[in-house]
Amino acid sequence: MSNDHPELSGYEPYDSARPLRGRRMVLLMRVVVVLGLVALIVPGVLTSLSIASATAVRACTQAVARYYPLSEGIDARFELAGAGGFGWQCYAIDQNERQTFVLPLGIIPGPFRPPATSVS
Repeated sequence: MSNDHPELSGYEPYDSARPLRGRRMVLLMRVVVVLGLVALIVPGVLTSLSIASATAVRACTQAVARYYPLSEGIDARFELAGAGGFGWQCYAIDQNERQTFVLPLGIIPGPFRPPATSVS
């Protein structure tokens, strides 16, 4: 047997002094990867915010209807340091456009559940 490999004839090994890909190609690949990640993440975040906002408005509407039936409107908004802490807050708006805090809805708002009352 010989040590000669005919399938490798004419092969020249990779030159370590020269990079495999040029600067432009590396930059282009990085930009494409970042844009791909943004395209995957942003729609999910926007959908989550939209659903949370709609849920907060519905829960706030029900809470205001129960606790402040004569109010003129509602305001459900996300606050970092609101009256109920971090998260979605519910406010009732009266006819003089004053806002009254109703209840905190939490970081991820859910449906309004009135407290259970026991009949004695």
